Amino acid sequence: MLLAVFAFLALIGGFKFFQIKAAIAAGSSYQPPPEAVTTVVARQEDWNTTLNAIGSVVAVNGVTVAADLPGLVSEIDFESGRRVNKGDILIRLDTKQERAQLASAQAQLDLARLDMDRQKGMFEKQIVSQAAYDTAAATYKSAVANAEQIRATIERKTIRAPFSGVLGIRQVNLGQYLAGGAPIVSLQALQPAYVEFTVPQQELGRLRVGGGVQVTSDGFSGVETGKIAAFESHVDESTRNVRMQAIFDNRDGKLHPGMFVEAALAQGAKIPVIALPASAISYAPFGDSVYIVEDVKDPKSGKSYRGVRQQFVKLGGSRGDQVAVTSGVKPGEEIVTSGVFKLRPGAAVTVNNSVQPANNPKPNPENS
Repeated sequence: MLLAVFAFLALIGGFKFFQIKAAIAAGSSYQPPPEAVTTVVARQEDWNTTLNAIGSVVAVNGVTVAADLPGLVSEIDFESGRRVNKGDILIRLDTKQERAQLASAQAQLDLARLDMDRQKGMFEKQIVSQAAYDTAAATYKSAVANAEQIRATIERKTIRAPFSGVLGIRQVNLGQYLAGGAPIVSLQALQPAYVEFTVPQQELGRLRVGGGVQVTSDGFSGVETGKIAAFESHVDESTRNVRMQAIFDNRDGKLHPGMFVEAALAQGAKIPVIALPASAISYAPFGDSVYIVEDVKDPKSGKSYRGVRQQFVKLGGSRGDQVAVTSGVKPGEEIVTSGVFKLRPGAAVTVNNSVQPANNPKPNPENS
């Protein structure tokens, strides 16, 4: 019985051993099905070295004119959207109370002047003391200062344009009470105009004060030309970008403060690049890469199959749907343009180019 049991166990164990061995062999020889991808053949193109940046228009002088002192609006001397010169009156606040105070102060001033003249005459005749004359002189000076203070208050209630420019939309009405600091109207000097933008720190060597800048925008037709006026004195630690400022004559008034513009600067010679669709780039913190389709030899079976090789690349600028590859890819190589997220080095692929990703240097999106 023991011999029969041992023989039965040995038979079962041997059967399982060969069964597991066959499963391991089948698993090691299993090849996953190839991934479906689209590809494009790398071609060399010449791209210009113009540096592009996004900027915003800023007025050389721009403020929101506000009331210096509280008061009631008694007169409005401007219209919305009109051009004004420096010193033009915009609004007047009610000054009836201040003018009454000025009349009283002027009367006190006249009386103080007469008293000082009287004390001076008597002092010269040695009728009164030096102290009496000094007191009268001080009273006169105090009366002068009081009258000047009231006149300054009246003048401050006449709001004038601090510089020449174009007014915005009026924010006050006749008879309205204004608190101190209440906004009245926006005033912007449009000629000249500034455009501010940022560039990466590695591009500073290509830029200089006085260098040409061209800006375009969907808010106007054509191109506006200006020059670099100033650099920020420090680099932003969070972005490693440097803020720059360009100045434009803006004779036609096309540039308005707050407008979004695209700036082109530092134009130079053309450089050879490989232009690929942006979907072909696999972005990663340790480096950007692409997948190149080529014949790959299976190390176990020695057979060749259509697979991919991961290649790290150095990227340049972008243009529409395309990204410039400056090194890492050679002309004529077949590059995967879609499906890169599911690939790994050596993965088998099947190419299906019936539907290709966007690869237009000047795209025109629908409803743009």
